[in-house]
Amino acid sequence: MARIEDYGLIGDLQTAALVGRDGSIDWLCLPRFDSAACFAALLGDEEAGRWRIAPVGAGNCTRRRYRDDTLILESEWESAEGTVRVIDFMPPRGREADLVRIVEGVSGSVEVEADLRLRMGYGSVVPWVRSLDGGMRAVAGPDAVHLHTPVHLHGEGMATVARFQVGAGDRVPFVLTYVPSWLEHPEPVDAERALSSTADFWRDWMQRYTFQPTTLQDEPETAARWDAATRRSLILLKALTYAPTGGIVAAATTSLPEQLGGSRNWDYRFTWLRDATFTLQALLGTGFVEEAKAWREWLLRAVAGDPAQLQIMYGLDGTRRLQEAELPWLPGYEGSGPVRIGNAAADQLQLDVWGEVLDGLHLSRSAGIAPDEASWDLQRALLDHLEGHWQDPDNGLWEVRGPRRHFVHSKVLAWVGLDRAVQGVERFGLQGPVDRWRQTRAAIHAEVCERGYDPDRATFTQSYGSTGLDAATLLIGEVGFLPWEDQRVIGTVEAVQRELDRDGFLLRYDTSADGGDGLAGEEGAFLACTFWLTDALHGIGRRTQARETFERLLLLRNDLGLLSEEYDPATRRHLGNTPQAFSLVGLVNAARHLGGSHPADLSRSGHRSGSGHGRAGSAERGPTDR
Repeated sequence: MARIEDYGLIGDLQTAALVGRDGSIDWLCLPRFDSAACFAALLGDEEAGRWRIAPVGAGNCTRRRYRDDTLILESEWESAEGTVRVIDFMPPRGREADLVRIVEGVSGSVEVEADLRLRMGYGSVVPWVRSLDGGMRAVAGPDAVHLHTPVHLHGEGMATVARFQVGAGDRVPFVLTYVPSWLEHPEPVDAERALSSTADFWRDWMQRYTFQPTTLQDEPETAARWDAATRRSLILLKALTYAPTGGIVAAATTSLPEQLGGSRNWDYRFTWLRDATFTLQALLGTGFVEEAKAWREWLLRAVAGDPAQLQIMYGLDGTRRLQEAELPWLPGYEGSGPVRIGNAAADQLQLDVWGEVLDGLHLSRSAGIAPDEASWDLQRALLDHLEGHWQDPDNGLWEVRGPRRHFVHSKVLAWVGLDRAVQGVERFGLQGPVDRWRQTRAAIHAEVCERGYDPDRATFTQSYGSTGLDAATLLIGEVGFLPWEDQRVIGTVEAVQRELDRDGFLLRYDTSADGGDGLAGEEGAFLACTFWLTDALHGIGRRTQARETFERLLLLRNDLGLLSEEYDPATRRHLGNTPQAFSLVGLVNAARHLGGSHPADLSRSGHRSGSGHGRAGSAERGPTDR
C-alpha cells in the first residue's frame, strides 16, 4: 500500500481524488467530498475500488509535478522503450463531475494498461457495467458513472481493463463522468479543451495572490522557497473548498490513522468552526478576499439559530446531523481499523467555538469586509449565551472523549469572544452592553490566570489543575490574552516546547496525562501545533528558532507540497487525514508572520502592534536570538 505522503490531489471544488505515484486513483467520493467513495482502495485494497493507468509492468512513476500554479498533475514513467506521461485533473464543476486522464507519449513507444474497478458505497457495491460505443456505463442504485475513451475496453475479473500502445506525440483521453442514474447519458467533455480551461481557471485564480516575504529581501532563494510553499498551500486549500457554499473541508479523506495500526481514525470531510479565524487570516492576508467573504457567509449561515445549539462542525452545506458509523467491510489503512464515516464529535460541547466565530467575524470587520445588521444581531445572541456558560466544563479543542474539564484554551477563547465584542463597540461603533462585556472579560481573565496557570512550572496547563500541557496554549499571545513579553507567555512557550517535543515537532497534548483522553493508543506530532510554535517563537523574539522550526516543517511536505494532519518522527511518515486544511493554513500564516508581510489589522488579536485589552501582569521582554 502507498504511504500517505505518496499521494497527490486533484479536484473540482466539490470533490477530490487522491492519485498515487503508481498512477492509481485510490480515493474518490462522488459527487461531493462527503459522498460515498467509488474508489476506496486507500482504506482496503484494489477490490475496494481504484483506477490505475500506467505502463505495463511499471511501478512508481519516475517523476511527477503539478503544472505551474494549477491542480493539473503530470506523472511520467521512463523506460528503455520510451517515456509516457499521464495528465490527471478535474475541471472545475459544470453540470456534471468529470475526472480526466490523458495519456501522452513523450518518446519511443510504450505499452500502457488501464485497470478500472468501480466500487460504490465505500467499496461495498459492484455496479452493473455495460459497454457503449466509445466507452462504458456503470450503474448502482442512485449512482451512474460513464467512461468515454477511444481505447477498446473489456471486462476482466470484475474490472474494466484495456491495453494500448502509445507513441511519441500520441494523446489518448479517458473521461470519467458521474451523473445520477436516472438522468440521460451525459455528453462527454472534450479532454483537451477541458485541460486548457482548467489551466486557465487556476492561473486566473492565482492572479489575486499578494504575499511578499518582505523580511527576506536579501535572501532570494529562501524567499522563493517560502513563496512556492505558500502558493501551493493556497491552491490545495482552494481545492478543499466546496464551491456551492464556500465551506472548506478539514481534509479530503476519512479514517487515515493518527497511529499506524491504531483506532484513532476519524472522518474529516466536514467543516470545523475552529478553523474559521485561521482560515480567514490566511485568505485575507494573501489577497483572496472573495474566498474569505464566501467563508464568512458560510459561517454566518451555519451558526444561525439558537446559540445554545452551536456545533463544533457542520456538513459542507451547513448540515447538523453527522452521525458516526463504522464500515466493517473495510480493514482500514494498513489495517488501522475501524473505518468511520460521520463524526460523533459534532455532538460535543466545545466552548472555544463561540470565541472562534466571534473572532473570525471581528477579523472580517477589521479587514473591511462590510458587516450587516443581521450579522451583529447574531453575534450578540452568541455573546449572550457565552456570558451565561463560559464557566461550564467542556470537551476542549481537541475533542477529548473523556470527562469534560475546564480547558484553559476554551476559557481563553471565551475571553476572546467578549474582547472582540468590546472592540466592536470601541473601534467600529456597534451597539451593545459594553460595560457588562468588559466585566465578564475581566472575570474570565482573572480566573484563567489564577486557576489555569502553574507558577511552580511557570506555564499555563491544559486544564485547571492539570498535570498535562496543551499546544493550544501557544495561542495565548497570538489572540492577545497576554502580551508576548509576559513571562507567563514565555514560560508557557518554553514548557510546551520542552514537554511536548518529538524530534523537533509538537504533540498537541500528552494523551496519557491526567488519566488519559478516553481513547486507546497514541498519535503523531500535530503539524498545525508546530506551525503555532513558529508563530510563538517569533512572538517572544526568538526569530532564529522560529525560522529553523518553519524550515523543518517545509521539509515534511511531499514532492507535491501536500501535508497531512500529523507526522511520526520515528518512521518519518505522514499520519492522519490528507491533505489537511489546518496544516496548510498553519503554513500560510506562519510564512506571513515570519515573512513580515501581513497587515497589522490581520493579527489574531485584532489589535495593532503594541496595543492590547485586558492584559494583566506584563513582565519584561524575554531574550531574543535575532
